[in-house]
Order: sequence, then structure tokens, then C-alpha cells
Amino acid sequence: MKYNSIKPGQIWLDTNGERIQAHGGSIITVDDTFYWYGENKENTDGRNDIWHWGVKCYASKDLYNWEDKGIIIPPDTEDESSPLHPKQFMDRPHIIYNEKTKKFVCWLKIMKKDGIQASTILTADHILGPYTIVKSGLRPLNMSAGDFDLVIAPDGKAYYYFERVHSELVCADLTADFTDVTGFYSTHFPNVQPPYVREAPAYFYRKGLHYLFTSGTTGYHPNPSEVAYAKSFHGPWEVMGDPHTCDLSRTSYNSQITSVFKHPFKKDLYIALADRWIPSLPEMAGEDYHTGKRYSKIANQYKAAFDNDIERESEEDDHNDLTLNTSISNYVWLPVRFDGDKAYLDWRDEWKIEDYE
Repeated sequence: MKYNSIKPGQIWLDTNGERIQAHGGSIITVDDTFYWYGENKENTDGRNDIWHWGVKCYASKDLYNWEDKGIIIPPDTEDESSPLHPKQFMDRPHIIYNEKTKKFVCWLKIMKKDGIQASTILTADHILGPYTIVKSGLRPLNMSAGDFDLVIAPDGKAYYYFERVHSELVCADLTADFTDVTGFYSTHFPNVQPPYVREAPAYFYRKGLHYLFTSGTTGYHPNPSEVAYAKSFHGPWEVMGDPHTCDLSRTSYNSQITSVFKHPFKKDLYIALADRWIPSLPEMAGEDYHTGKRYSKIANQYKAAFDNDIERESEEDDHNDLTLNTSISNYVWLPVRFDGDKAYLDWRDEWKIEDYE
């Protein structure tokens, strides 16, 4: 099957006719080829202990049709203590290229069963690997580091945006080789607890302004995104609210943004890449999904779980993060619309790259 458009939320197959497995993913351009990489969830059916099966990568010339280039960071099936073991909670790989060292640098978020979240850093000479672990168990700034994004400035300096777990968002300067933090950082968007804490930062830069999309903290259940902008990497940030226009469900169109891709060969095309972790959510929740009641219920449950003053609802949520079948999760890619400095994401059933200059 050959594609000639993007259809957000629909099943997306690679050139072999298999589901694309690049969740929590990003796109990096090397020469004239796009490489889309992310968590390989092909074996994560919610009935086993497999959280991931490494990091998978796909190549494309048009952003529509993707060739499976294989697992570029394979799981370590022998050592259960390895951060790459399939039972380890590995999320959101990000790869950036260091012009000075000529290395591709990959950071992975590893969530331990004790709740501590740490980073594993790998390097490679080619985007497709092989990758070698250079640091493991890193707690940047001695913090528990959750969802994150990596950014390279035009001068070659790099920055690391991450959620200080259940607390705030941090912007930290990276070392010259991109494998650690320097110690200089700033903090943003402080919140007392989930579901209000901002996670899943997705950065982009446009016309002198730095932008961040973030989501709330309700696990795999979708929630309202926020977009903020600033005049420097370290802020201060001005929050503009939910970019998803007319989204009465308050679920960011049943998705969570993972990164923003600036098309290098287009004048002003920015694409928000998002995962639809629970494709069946509208059918499962019925009218409560469409009115936003479903999100409110989940948000209250997360608030209660972190608030000793509120009795937790006795009714359990009908989806559990650790038993979710993410092998059938889909993708929601939407172009960012700008009105002055403000950024929006309008729903589209179908759209084309060719519609942009």
C-alpha cells in the first residue's frame, strides 16, 4: 500500500504492510532522508511483562511511506537489571547529532519500579547504529527525570527539557558532547501534584520565539495540552492554553504530543507528532468522552491518588497503564497553525505535505 496523505488517528502501515512501531517518537533528517524512530511496542499486548522491544527506526523520503530499517537499539533479553531489558520501563527515545564529535547521541528515560526515573545515554556513528551505552542510571542534577526533549541551538549548544517527576519542568544545559548536564538549569511551570504537573515537553523554535507543548500527568489517558512561548531557552514562559481548538473531550484529540518536527524543506511547516495510546477510548467511554466528563473523572482520580485530603473514588478506572495493549496504538500527526505568535492544532481527517510552501 502506498500513501499520498496523512490521516491522523488511522492505522499506519510501513512499506512491508506492518504496523509502524515508533511510539513516543521523533524524526531526524539526515541528508535528504527522514528517519522516524521510537519505542517498539510490537510485543506489548498488556498480558505479558514486556514494556518495550527496543527502539525501532523507519526511513522515508516523503513522510508518508516508511521503510522498516530495523531495531536500532535492541532489547537486552539476558540481563534483567539492564536498562534495555524488555521489562524495564523505557520511554521516549530522543536522538540528536553532535557536529563536533560526529556522534548521534540518544537519551532514554528509564522508569524504575521504585518510582525513580533515570536516564541512559548511548552514542553511535550512524543514525541506524550500532549504539553503545556510555552512561546508565544518570539522575540529571540529582533529580528524578521523567519525560523530556533534546534541543540543539543554531550555535551548536544543546538543551535538555525534562519533567522533574511530579513537580516542575526543568531546562538544563548539556555538556559539549551532549552526554550529560553542565549543572546550569532553570525551573518552570511548578505544580503541586498530578494531574496538573506538566510532562511530555515538545520544543520548537519559530521567528524568534521558543515554544513548548506539554501535557498533564494522567498516565496513558489523554488530557488537555498546553502551549507556551518564551524569548529564550530558559524562559520565562507565557502559557497560551490548550492549542487543540474546539476539543470538547479535553483529550487533545485523544492523543499525547511527543515531539514537533520542523520540515527542513518547507518554509513554515511544523508537524506535531502525537501518540493515540488508546484508540478505542471514544467507544469505551461513550458520551462521557465527547463531553469531557471522562477526562474529569480520570483527573480527579489522579488528584485523589496524590492528595491525602481527598478520599479516592472506590470505582476503579477501566484502563490500567500497565495492562494497556500499546501494540495497537496509533499516531496523530497535525500541522501547527499560527495566528501571530499563537500556535494551534486544528483537527483534520486528512492533509498533505504538498499543501505547504
